[in-house]
Amino acid sequence: MAGLSTEVRTFVSERLVERNPLSRALFEREAERLARACEEMAARFQRGGRLLAFGRGAAATDAQHVSVEFVHPVIVGKRALPALDLSPAFSRWLPAIVRDADIVMGFSDPAGDEAVDAALAQARALHAYTFALPGPDGDFALNAPSPEPFVSQELIEVLYHTLWETVHVFFEHGSVGSSHDVGATSFLYPFLSETKQDTASIVSQVAASIRAKARDDERLRAEVARDQADRIAEAAEGVRRRLDRGASLLMFGNGGSATDANDWAIDCVSPPRGLVPIPALSLSFEPATITAVANDVGTDVIFLRQLIAHGRQGDVAIAISTSGGSANLIAALEEARKRDMLTLGLLGYDGGEIVRRGLVDIPIVVHCDYIPRIQEVQASIYHVMTEAWRQWPG
Repeated sequence: MAGLSTEVRTFVSERLVERNPLSRALFEREAERLARACEEMAARFQRGGRLLAFGRGAAATDAQHVSVEFVHPVIVGKRALPALDLSPAFSRWLPAIVRDADIVMGFSDPAGDEAVDAALAQARALHAYTFALPGPDGDFALNAPSPEPFVSQELIEVLYHTLWETVHVFFEHGSVGSSHDVGATSFLYPFLSETKQDTASIVSQVAASIRAKARDDERLRAEVARDQADRIAEAAEGVRRRLDRGASLLMFGNGGSATDANDWAIDCVSPPRGLVPIPALSLSFEPATITAVANDVGTDVIFLRQLIAHGRQGDVAIAISTSGGSANLIAALEEARKRDMLTLGLLGYDGGEIVRRGLVDIPIVVHCDYIPRIQEVQASIYHVMTEAWRQWPG
């Protein structure tokens, strides 16, 4: 692979910015429809509805991601909303528990999934509000944003992030008067005022907010393409060299970053377009092990214990984090360095303690302080990196 860095860098930079026109077209077209869908979701949550999500393969990680974001909305700072990932057995699980006030999201790749379509049709017949992401039939049905599975998935992640970010706006509009204070989260919703507004005005302003969020992503992708392409190319080449020597990839992260680790590992072992699988594990994909270690020892060692079990000299350890400061990631990376593993970090903010302590050989930092945007751009980065190391095998 000697001498490929410039070529790989150009590939990385171009592929990142190629996402932006597709993003702009999608959210300019769909923002108002998303705002109305968000209003419907808020009404259903207020009636006791739940969000039930599912998918298969890599699409199942979107169901994991949307579920954790609604239950644990740490950025929005609002109420926890009931959401479940039914992916392991959705065709049986969904009809057993669905209620007419529920919201049902089915995820698939651009080629479609007949089982997902059938489950959505069943839920819709039972009066649940359905999202086909993408898919032909649903109360909110969306054509695939791109025929490329990676790109389509990235833009759908932005889409469902905007839903959980803005659903609380409609709770505020419907339930509070002039004395409500949105406190430290007011910067998320600059259009919330002390005077109650009509629904049409709220929908319009939420749509404008959704478009602005997409534009932030587009700006960040362009910045990463300009400032981080060399580092992403270096990471892709380093991983490829290790793979050629028989290495495995071990990914790990918490919360939404855990679902990204899961997605990346699935992309490696079950790649689109029938490419050769790459050996990869997500240490975030083991709930029994994680909860056993957390219960018996502590959360700081949930990845360390697994890395001790699975990591070999010469493997690649990849930490995904928005803050760069999670103690359990730091502990695992320290162990990976002892084992002569190549260490990578997909990070946000300024890279946090992981960068300050030099715990990764190659840090890739999305310089942003807002978690959804960091995660969305990180998805573009790891997809492009995966494309790059497959583009130049051996």
